[in-house]
Amino acid sequence: MKLSHLLVASTVAAATATPGFAATKAAPAPIAIPAPPAGKGQIVFYRTGTMGFALGCSVNERGQKVSSLGTGKYFIMVADPGRHEFTVQSEAKDVLALEVEDGETQFAGCKIKMGIMVGRPDIRPSTEAEFRAAKNLKMVDAEDMGPAPGALRPEQVAAALAAPVPEPAAVPAAAAADGPTSASH
Repeated sequence: MKLSHLLVASTVAAATATPGFAATKAAPAPIAIPAPPAGKGQIVFYRTGTMGFALGCSVNERGQKVSSLGTGKYFIMVADPGRHEFTVQSEAKDVLALEVEDGETQFAGCKIKMGIMVGRPDIRPSTEAEFRAAKNLKMVDAEDMGPAPGALRPEQVAAALAAPVPEPAAVPAAAAADGPTSASH
């Protein structure tokens, strides 16, 4: 064994045997999702998998791009309550219809599947547990967001997380106990 190889091997062995020297990789902090604004709901779109890593999963509503999802990316879209229809498209088109409710956070996952010429985007409803189980997700860059309204920019998410959470309006006990009143007899 050459002296230089022996020296490197002994240095590595000594360094890793030293207490506190071993490089520890802390688990990343869980992604914080702010509550939707009053009177709105929201959808967290995310993309996992490595198939079609060079392709973006461009999420559109009413023909306008909301945001593109690269591999390992997510974004949060604030939406009015009601029915929303989202499309993703390459050589094939996939559609996801969601009923958004006031105060609700929904999740939607996008994957790229095998296609004939290029990958085919597949968008589907998901759960918070599936979102949380996805590894190393990062928020999309503002440059990947489209002209359609709703996708929160990173600074908007930070501001929403920093804002105090309003307390629910209290209903006086007497008014709740009396029930509805009638003005006519």
